[in-house]
Amino acid sequence: MRIGVLTGGGDCPGLNAVIRAVVRKGVTNYGHEFVGFRDGWKGPLEGLSRPLGIGEVRGILPRGGTILGSSRTNPFKIENGVERIKENLAAQGVDALIAIGGEDTLGVATKLYELGVHVVGVPKTIDNDLGATDYTFGFDTAVNIAMEAIDRLHTTAESHHRTLVVEVMGRHAGWIALHAGLAGGANVILLPERQFDVEQVAGYVEKRFQHQYAPIVVVAEGAQPLDGQMVLHNQELDAFGHVRLGGIGQWLAEQLEAKTGKEARTVVLGHIQRGGTPTAFDRVLATRLGLQAIDAVHEGDWGKMVAMQSTDIVRVPLAEATRELKTVPLERYAEAEVFFGN
Repeated sequence: MRIGVLTGGGDCPGLNAVIRAVVRKGVTNYGHEFVGFRDGWKGPLEGLSRPLGIGEVRGILPRGGTILGSSRTNPFKIENGVERIKENLAAQGVDALIAIGGEDTLGVATKLYELGVHVVGVPKTIDNDLGATDYTFGFDTAVNIAMEAIDRLHTTAESHHRTLVVEVMGRHAGWIALHAGLAGGANVILLPERQFDVEQVAGYVEKRFQHQYAPIVVVAEGAQPLDGQMVLHNQELDAFGHVRLGGIGQWLAEQLEAKTGKEARTVVLGHIQRGGTPTAFDRVLATRLGLQAIDAVHEGDWGKMVAMQSTDIVRVPLAEATRELKTVPLERYAEAEVFFGN
């Protein structure tokens, strides 16, 4: 077969490990040929492709980002988008697609499968919010980057006796905030899954100062106060209808400074969480997912996503994987609350 590979949505560490595993096993074990589509769904939509053989994937295992490029292109928002994709796949002799992405990318893959395109999905997101899989690659790296930042911020916060508010990624799911906050010894963790009372947060901050320590507050970008709306950078929407988030960290720091009388500063980690080399966990997980994805393609098991359940890599229907987001259960959040203000 001639197989197309694409990476869509936000980049994350481990994408190249998937591409490498797919190509290495696909060529060596099965004799398949590969073509890399550039910039997510924009590639098959516009016929943008590049050669993808064993030579092209050598040395890319430790590299962050994606050698194929990415975008948030949504072919279902473009006139004749699906027809154009089908025409370009046929023109390039592509028999099947491996789509590596998160909620939006795999949502498109699900619809294309229902319309007759041979597609297999691989779950990717630093947010770890895809259903049907215990972990997505990229998440472990993002958590470790955020944890290291929090570790460093403890010392400067103590030196100046100030509150530091660390804003991390997490639009609707607070997995990064929860794991990085717990691992980094944060004194308050705020998630999108539960609105927070800024008065209560201020109380936690004051209690921490009473113990002669400076507080670290970790807040996901999608967290919301009890009596307010999500703090937005602006009202613009992307191709999948998502608003651009940002600003909750600065807003919260200003509120805490006013309520406690103690200086508060904000650190927004932003795209730092996406960048750089993947951790060992993410390299191994991404490689295993890639190996299983090419097996599914070789067997013609279309409309499936490879997923990690327990320690096994299994196949689940794409529709099941994208049906609903995997958010942080409140009982998991309760575990972290033990440390708030202490």
